[in-house]
Amino acid sequence: MSLRRDHSQDARSLRRFSRTERWAHRATAVLMGVCVLTAAALYLPLVAQLVGRRALVVTVHEWSGIALPVPVLASLGSRAFRADLGRLNRFGPHDRRWLAAALRRDRRRGSRPADKFNAGQKLYAAWVAGATLIMLGTGVMMWCTQLVPLEWRTAATFMHDWLALTLGVVLAGHIGMAMGDPEARRGMRTGWVSGTWAERQHPLWRPTPEPTPERRGRRPE
Repeated sequence: MSLRRDHSQDARSLRRFSRTERWAHRATAVLMGVCVLTAAALYLPLVAQLVGRRALVVTVHEWSGIALPVPVLASLGSRAFRADLGRLNRFGPHDRRWLAAALRRDRRRGSRPADKFNAGQKLYAAWVAGATLIMLGTGVMMWCTQLVPLEWRTAATFMHDWLALTLGVVLAGHIGMAMGDPEARRGMRTGWVSGTWAERQHPLWRPTPEPTPERRGRRPE
């Protein structure tokens, strides 16, 4: 199925993310980065020797982990944020087609239909959300030793450590994908993307076209 966008949209930027969504992404990225870096300083001997001050690193790691859900919770008051959470939570037939094409490494035009978020982005968001909650729960059990028996803390430590390793790999893949798509990075940085990029990467997405912030003479919202 060929879904074509009006050519007039190519001359305009399309609003992809609101200010609240961009703030939530940046704040979450900073907190996640602090968690990863402090975890490396705690578990890798070479990094630990370079950083030192283990007690301070532990404290920073604990509180950044506790604060990790805060940006998402604080952004729930935004209608745009809630709408995008709903989009991320819905899988349709086109998402199954996207995944099948990705597994076949099929990059032909039209082989990977996507709405505002493609199936890979939906899976990534779901996995990171679940992993974050598990990391938070196991981290609390490791931190507050009086809450649970020793057997539970041992299991929590095992799960926390291995899930942290897989989370680091997934985050590295996410960053690598973002580095390979400058237009996607611009969308998250400024909130705007071009119509040509939207048609190529997200042909099922139907945003309302708006003039660019520069043409309106003010900063993007």
